[in-house]
Amino acid sequence: LAGLERMADKSAQNLVDAIEASKATTLPRFLFGLGIPQVGETTALTLARHFGNLKDLMKAKIETLEGIMDVGPIVANSIHTFFRQKHNRDVIQRLQKRGVHWDDIEVVDQDQQTLAGKTFVLTGTLKSMTRDEAKAKLQALGAKVAGSVSKKTDYVVVGAEPGSKARKAEALGVETLDEEKLKKLLQ
Repeated sequence: LAGLERMADKSAQNLVDAIEASKATTLPRFLFGLGIPQVGETTALTLARHFGNLKDLMKAKIETLEGIMDVGPIVANSIHTFFRQKHNRDVIQRLQKRGVHWDDIEVVDQDQQTLAGKTFVLTGTLKSMTRDEAKAKLQALGAKVAGSVSKKTDYVVVGAEPGSKARKAEALGVETLDEEKLKKLLQ
């Protein structure tokens, strides 16, 4: 690598180090990275939380997949077909042999997801947690966290110095929550 144009020893080593570091991932991120048709970040997270590991997901039947919240017949068929194709299984094996790894995750019972079916948008700065932490906590309870406000948004969490999302929520009549109300909802 160091012999390539505009690549010195330090740059080459940084690239190699970055590649090595990227081999450690999470199950939801790995599933999303596979590029399964119809499976975005949210569905990948839902699948990871439902199955807890890749092995069980790969052998899941269509009926089982359809029983998962937010996975309909088209998505279930897409997932099922993806894992039945030999070349996809081969790619997964090769990635694992080359060191791509992740930890299995705790299976989350859908009955414990008290915010299932609710959509949240976060705006502004929160004092007691980062927006990523808030997003993870909301998702752990089954909520979807979107990047923009629409009529389908249930709540907009408004922190300090909110942007246009707070104004849009007000214009659409979407309920807003301050950080204290969010914390109560997360308990």
